[in-house]
Amino acid sequence: MTQASRLARTGWVVPLLALATSVCAQTNAEELAKKLANPVAALISVPFQLNHDQDIGGARGGDRWTLNLQPVVPIDLAPDWNLISRTIVPAISQRDVFEGAGSQSGVGDIVQSLFVSPKRPTEGGWIWGAGPVFLLPTGSDDLLSGEKWGVGPTGVALKQDGPWTYGLLANHIWSFAGSSDRADISTTFLQPFLTYTTPDAWSFTAQTESTYDWKGEQWTVPLNAVVAKVTKVGDQLVSLAGGVRYWADGPESAPHGWGFRLAVTLLFPK
Repeated sequence: MTQASRLARTGWVVPLLALATSVCAQTNAEELAKKLANPVAALISVPFQLNHDQDIGGARGGDRWTLNLQPVVPIDLAPDWNLISRTIVPAISQRDVFEGAGSQSGVGDIVQSLFVSPKRPTEGGWIWGAGPVFLLPTGSDDLLSGEKWGVGPTGVALKQDGPWTYGLLANHIWSFAGSSDRADISTTFLQPFLTYTTPDAWSFTAQTESTYDWKGEQWTVPLNAVVAKVTKVGDQLVSLAGGVRYWADGPESAPHGWGFRLAVTLLFPK
């Protein structure tokens, strides 16, 4: 083989290798984006989710910033089962939410969910998980906490069909201990979600994070629309997201009108 032939072959091989590497990376990013759409995926992730809400309170003069740290950790239970730990730790800064109380900043109450989930979907393609949810009265200020311990069931069911992911995550929490000066808690949380993921790892999600207060007989219903992209920052895989929310229903003490959400999620695939 002449030197010219070797160079010609090399000239074809290098672009082909580069193309193959690019396609593989794009496929991996798409798979990660689909895993992020699945609340019980076997993927370690650390989301930092920032929400801003306004027009809070009877006079609608309050606003609130909430930074949720939401680590998700899968644990290998058995050959066919995972335990998925999902934790929500809120850091809150709010102003004029309670009339005459001024501003408060600190940590709110932690919600800890545990899902036992099969590693493979059902024959019909459904993915599911179920377990307990705990409410921990960790609030650093009386006005950032319900000051009640709570527990209840939680579950999720979803299906991933091509680029689509759709399902429902739900829980119910009853308080069983805590400050006798604070109202008992009996709330149902419903989060139906629909996500479309593109081959280049863009995700478009519509969802609600609705809560029904059985004591107050009142719904709180924010509607969320979020766009996210899986990419790399240096050597770190991340998902960057942003979106808007609209408060469709709620008591006078809830936010009103429009808010927004920004999120950065650190990804640690196995």
